[in-house]
Amino acid sequence: MKQAIVHIALVVRDYDEAIDFYVNKLKFELIEDSYQPEQDKRWVVVAPPNSSGTALLLAKASKPEQAPFIGNQAGGRVFLFLNTDDFWRDYHYMQSIGIRFIREPQQQDYGTVAVFEDLYGNRWDLLQLNPNHPMAKRCQ
Repeated sequence: MKQAIVHIALVVRDYDEAIDFYVNKLKFELIEDSYQPEQDKRWVVVAPPNSSGTALLLAKASKPEQAPFIGNQAGGRVFLFLNTDDFWRDYHYMQSIGIRFIREPQQQDYGTVAVFEDLYGNRWDLLQLNPNHPMAKRCQ
């Protein structure tokens, strides 16, 4: 059997501002942006450059009860983990464009990591896993 998690839904306030952040700032690829007339919504999928794994479905909050979760999908914990092949390249680039880091870079047993916030305040780890880490081969 082979299965995969294809998308993770990320609740956003506005499709276009979310696309602007992920595509123009984080340099993610816009995989799909199509209108779904039967539900009067857009299906917007972005993914890190040159990746083949899980992608983000940017899901606009469509009900009042969804709005409080914009920027707080994990209750203040790190929600998503962006692995890179060059931590310092990406860290310095992200700093230069105003991405807010709330935890400075640290060397851990598993690799180099810093915590940043997306445009809504969701917390992300920017990390470069050590080559011997069990997840490193899965991220290639």
